[in-house]
Amino acid sequence: MSESQLWNDVDDHFTTLLAPADEVLTAALRDSDAAGLPPINVAPNQGKLLRLLAEIQGARRILEIGTLGGYSTIWLGRALPADGRLITLEYDPRHAEVARANLARAGLDEIAEVRVGPALESLPKLADENPEPFDFVFIDADKVNNPHYVEWAVRLTRPGSVIVLDNVVRGGAITDATSTDPSVLGTRAALELFASHPKLDGTAVQTVGSKGYDGFALARVRA
Repeated sequence: MSESQLWNDVDDHFTTLLAPADEVLTAALRDSDAAGLPPINVAPNQGKLLRLLAEIQGARRILEIGTLGGYSTIWLGRALPADGRLITLEYDPRHAEVARANLARAGLDEIAEVRVGPALESLPKLADENPEPFDFVFIDADKVNNPHYVEWAVRLTRPGSVIVLDNVVRGGAITDATSTDPSVLGTRAALELFASHPKLDGTAVQTVGSKGYDGFALARVRA
């Protein structure tokens, strides 16, 4: 058995035991695939982790940067109370259309709002609304702009809020100081912010599984 097959088998075991699919989540993946969206959504056990983290945080307001078909959005939305609010930012209008349909099927369309456009244009507009601080931020968009997304996440949160940054390992390339890959450079810069920003206290974890060799970073916003 190959190493990657073993990773997949363990992921399948964890998912079957701890994060079994339901009709809504299965339909979200099916419709995303049918619409031609790239299969880069979080794995089911990772989605369950996001939901648990948001619940442990007691989140009432969640910001997601990078919607895709809304699969992770559904997991996060399920962590919110009935009067909670989730704003998710998506660059591609076609992806946003699929996500809105998936969120409506999940019964989350009254809680979750999909905003379309480049996130670095949507975030200043969001800030101009002077919203209540977000309790939880999930960043899973283009990696080039990761440091900018982290800066905006700090600005739009409060002391005690949690920020999760996905896909930080880049297949191990994150350790290559000579890399010229923009996604690696953007992720390295974001991790350096996690380490140096006076308002952040963070760590990173590498993972293996159905999504290959990857990982995520997590930070708590300081006072």
